[in-house]
Amino acid sequence: MSSLGLKVVLHAAAAAIMAYGYGNIKYTPADAWIRQQKGGHSQFLTILGLGIAWLTMILSLVSDFVPAIKAVRWLKRTLLMVAMPVSFVISSIYWSMLIFVPEKILMPVRGASAFTPEQGVPSSSTSVPQLYRIPLSMDLALHAVPAISLLLDFALFERKYTKKQAFIGGLLACAAAGTSYGYWVEYLATFNGTFPYPFLTDNPPHIRQLIYAGASSGALVMFWILNALHP
Repeated sequence: MSSLGLKVVLHAAAAAIMAYGYGNIKYTPADAWIRQQKGGHSQFLTILGLGIAWLTMILSLVSDFVPAIKAVRWLKRTLLMVAMPVSFVISSIYWSMLIFVPEKILMPVRGASAFTPEQGVPSSSTSVPQLYRIPLSMDLALHAVPAISLLLDFALFERKYTKKQAFIGGLLACAAAGTSYGYWVEYLATFNGTFPYPFLTDNPPHIRQLIYAGASSGALVMFWILNALHP
């Protein structure tokens, strides 16, 4: 298969899998309750990161077929600078907490009648009962495919960012992403009375600020490392 063919397959498959994951959220046990909340599913960093990753793949597809449009190429690389480190941090935090402290990342079932076996199946972790879970296929589509596909795209088909682009662009991108999400989720919590992730709800404001700063810093450092390792 040609290089173009591999690009198209990766970009199309990744976009389709991510769309599948998002499209099936409506069938999950917690969907109705989440939709009643201020901000709905947009309060979850996973969904925001998924949206940016999906858009990056769509722009990649457009660039595959019409590479002469430089604006599309520029926009794709700009979004990639945000999407790749954010998706990597989302995957790292999610899977680590799901394995070791699932009660800190999964929402608790609200009321004894909020969950029935017919409404969903166990996801990647089954160690803690009474937590909202999603099917493993959807779990992977939402929490693994974005990071994996963006990393493959960058490593196989993209040129590395210049030192100036990586330092200034990466710093601005990660700072903007972290600050924006922090303000957004704090704003929504004033209406909802809770945060989308238990580890945020369980911590006071100053600890949450450290969490936002730590996640943003982690994303930035990971971006710098990935760019430095790029041949």
